[in-house]
Amino acid sequence: MKIFTDESLYEILSWLKVQDSELIEFEILNPDLAQNSYVGATLTCNEKTYRYFSYKALSNLAEILFCKMLTPRISSVCRVIIRFKKLDKQRSFHTITNSVKEEKYGSNSNFADINKNEEPSFLSAYLKALESVKIKDKKQILNLGINRGDEFELIRTMLGNKLFESKKFIGIDYSKSAIDVARERFSNLHVSLHVKDINKIDELHLTPSDLLISIGTLQSSSINFKPFFMKLMREYLSGNGAVILGFVNCRWIDGEMIYGSKAPNYNYSEQTLLYNDVMFCKRYLQQHRFRVTLTGKEYLFLTATKIG
Repeated sequence: MKIFTDESLYEILSWLKVQDSELIEFEILNPDLAQNSYVGATLTCNEKTYRYFSYKALSNLAEILFCKMLTPRISSVCRVIIRFKKLDKQRSFHTITNSVKEEKYGSNSNFADINKNEEPSFLSAYLKALESVKIKDKKQILNLGINRGDEFELIRTMLGNKLFESKKFIGIDYSKSAIDVARERFSNLHVSLHVKDINKIDELHLTPSDLLISIGTLQSSSINFKPFFMKLMREYLSGNGAVILGFVNCRWIDGEMIYGSKAPNYNYSEQTLLYNDVMFCKRYLQQHRFRVTLTGKEYLFLTATKIG
């Protein structure tokens, strides 16, 4: 068992990178012994000097190495055994192709195993966005890429059934099986759901909405992002409407949400394209008298509300 005492993170990371076993175990100072210290502080325990790393820092380290951090085990008065299990990068909906394109995100796909609403960083940022746009005051809400309706379900939980039912919700997605799940979920409510490629949104003859939501959809390779975004703002948002856009800055691998978007031709997270799109939307909306905020982490939330 490898024991780290006062080694730096650089030394620990260098050792971890060359381990080829599926389960990696090492001993380190028990983080509970230095709860008020910052990462990297030194501490003496049983006459031996250790460098402190918090559980949060260790969890981040596991994520960087594409590992899942398992439950630590106390090994002595001073140390715990940290266990990293390598993720299977092939167990991801990103790497799976479906013979039916529309069902890559369908009810029987790997994507259907993901529940963003139960991820703390997503939930916190999305709730803040809904509060910022004053969701209680919106009458018609349009969601592009609704899938099975998780974003609407959270709004229903947030508002309660009575207030939720007083509003009109419209959801569009090109996966029939996902829309079927959403229809069952919101049966007998004021939720209109459409199986449609959002590039063909004009065929639905929709009236402008008070709130436009799209999370992880507009950056699809099938969408000409910038012209389509501007079209949505001009034709599908009411005069005092608000916008919530969620930009994906993560990958879903083997049960884990891993920070950092993956760009073509890079074998690591490279976020230039992501921020280019984000800043284009921000500038466009500010030019059209919107107040714009950016929040979130694994999902970047651009929230825009009309000034005046």
